[in-house]
Parts: sequence; C-alpha cells; structure tokens
Amino acid sequence: MRHRERLKRMIELRLDGRLQRRIDASDVLQDAFLETSRRLEEYLRNPKVPLFIWMRFLTGQTLLRLHRHHLKAQARDLRREIYLHHGAIPQATSETLAAQLLGEGTSPSEAAIHAERKVRLQGALNSMNPLDRELVALRHFEQLSGTEAAQALGLREATARQRYVRALKKLKEILESMPGGMA
Repeated sequence: MRHRERLKRMIELRLDGRLQRRIDASDVLQDAFLETSRRLEEYLRNPKVPLFIWMRFLTGQTLLRLHRHHLKAQARDLRREIYLHHGAIPQATSETLAAQLLGEGTSPSEAAIHAERKVRLQGALNSMNPLDRELVALRHFEQLSGTEAAQALGLREATARQRYVRALKKLKEILESMPGGMA
C-alpha cells in the first residue's frame, strides 16, 4: 500500500484519454494489486529488481491489457496517438505530458492561452527523442528517483542521469526557440 499513490500517478499519466470516462485509475490499480498478490511468491523467490519497480511493471501490464481490450480497433491506427516510448507498458503521450506541465486555465482568455501553449509544448515534446521524453515523464510526473527511472528503462544509472539532464536542456532550448518562447 505504501506505493499506491506513486502507482496511481503512473496510471493517470498513461491512461488513454479515450478510456478515462470508462476506467478509473483506482480500478486499474485494484486489478494490478490482485495480479501482484497472485505473483508475489514468484517475485520473492528471485527478486531481480526492487519491489516498487516490479509492481510498476505489473501495473503497466494491467494498464496495457485494459488498453488493448477497450481500444481494439482504434489501437490499430497508429496515427491516432503518438506514444513516447515503446515498451511493456503504455507510454505517456505528448498530450498528457503537455497537460501536466501546463495545468489548467480558468478564464476564457486563460483557456485560449493554455490551448495554444499546449499545442506548442506537444510539438516540442514530439521533437525530442522518445527515450528522453520518457525519462522526463518518469522523473517529473511519476516522481521516480534517478535509480528507479534507470531500472524501469533498463539503463545504467549514469546513462539515465546524463540523458535526463540532456533532455531537460533540449526541452528548454526547444521552448526558447519557439516564437514567443515558453521557457
């Protein structure tokens, strides 16, 4: 239970927007906890990664299974969504990352500014290397440590740290180079 909030954040970041009306992050988490309890003995016999990373992986597999089940025909059209990093779990999209970075506007003028910034930020995120975007998502929105992010992506810790720093610099450069700058 001590990992509940972190896993829920991961689900909320990666849950396809088309499913958010049908599936709640808590429901996904409950399914993932059932799978975790079913496979815990297997993990304890030979733990190759920390418990949280293993639980995150199982939660991601649960989320991926739900995506496939609910989005059968839609998921085949790769042009509909741009995923940040292909792997064993659904990845955060540039749309969800942009929404998280910008927050929400309240007045009509704030909403218009927010919408324009969101489109520009999505463009900036889409121009980045997919692995670098995933590192930003893991570190900023899932709040994984550098070690945990490296383990989740199967990278050496030093490599993950260097890529993360470069990713932040690249994102800042991209945003500053945009008309009107955002950084």
